[in-house]
Amino acid sequence: MKPSIQIPVSNEVVAAIDISPLRNRLLKNSKHWAKWAKRQDISCYRIYDKDIPEFPVAIDLYEDRVCIQEFDTGWKQTEEEHLAWGAAVKLAVIEVLGLPESNVWFKLRQRQKGESQYEKTGEVGEDFVVNESGYKFWVNLGAYLDTGLFLDHRPTRMKVGQLAKGKRVLNLFAYTGSFSVYAAMGGAISSETVDLSNTYQAWTARNFELNNISPIQHKMTRADVFSWLRDAVDERKQFDIIVLDPPSFSNSKKMLGILDVQRDHPWMIRQCLSLLARDGVLFFSNNLRSFEMDAGVVAMADVKDVTSSSIPEDFRNKKIHQCFEIRHR
Repeated sequence: MKPSIQIPVSNEVVAAIDISPLRNRLLKNSKHWAKWAKRQDISCYRIYDKDIPEFPVAIDLYEDRVCIQEFDTGWKQTEEEHLAWGAAVKLAVIEVLGLPESNVWFKLRQRQKGESQYEKTGEVGEDFVVNESGYKFWVNLGAYLDTGLFLDHRPTRMKVGQLAKGKRVLNLFAYTGSFSVYAAMGGAISSETVDLSNTYQAWTARNFELNNISPIQHKMTRADVFSWLRDAVDERKQFDIIVLDPPSFSNSKKMLGILDVQRDHPWMIRQCLSLLARDGVLFFSNNLRSFEMDAGVVAMADVKDVTSSSIPEDFRNKKIHQCFEIRHR
């Protein structure tokens, strides 16, 4: 993981690099997506998604700040060439959006390894509040590989919120608790938010505070999800809505074992179905591109692939995640 590229940018640095295609695309995209976002009542959205092969980056707007994520394409560049190219991309963003350099973060996103979303970048960053559909969330564009709010899961968050009234909700591998916020604000009578990270449970607590959500009615549990699932099944807990969004792979020292979503998803889904009310729904998602749903799960449950409808319009990379709605037969 390379830290954010926080380097001075100038015309001299980028003189040899033609950034006009990127600049022109950003001008067009920023106008279009700004109008779209206003209609959607959101302030965080993607304005560029690897649209031009020569500029393999994703550019996400978080109100008046920007996160640029470069995707490792295997290009052979020297460090000097990479810095100059990065400066050119950053300069195009600054010029088109009219932002100060301090509001633009540039990160190299590599294939997910280890704890990934929990990795620190070596930067400090700054916590600030953004709005989505009337709800508030803390984000940080610099300190971690991810920002605290997965923008590609926005439609599924909204769906959970729409279904939550009067329901009992379980959020597993909860990260910063955004699904739990939607559930609580949507009228869930109770929820349990399970994650192993102290850092992200504390982040969830701050998101709850922002939205005046009671931690009594909406419980936070720091636990290894595998162990928690075993105990919850033994205790015969029941939920009407379950969100299961594990990382593709994790070898966290805090876990009892290694998580591999392709290998482990049948067991996790079966455990969740044991906790799911007869008329309940399990939302299962992951971002492993090669993922294939286990045939045994398909045979025992009603599995609906809702990936296409779960990826928001501002994401043109349609392979960013896979999402399923799973119900009892």
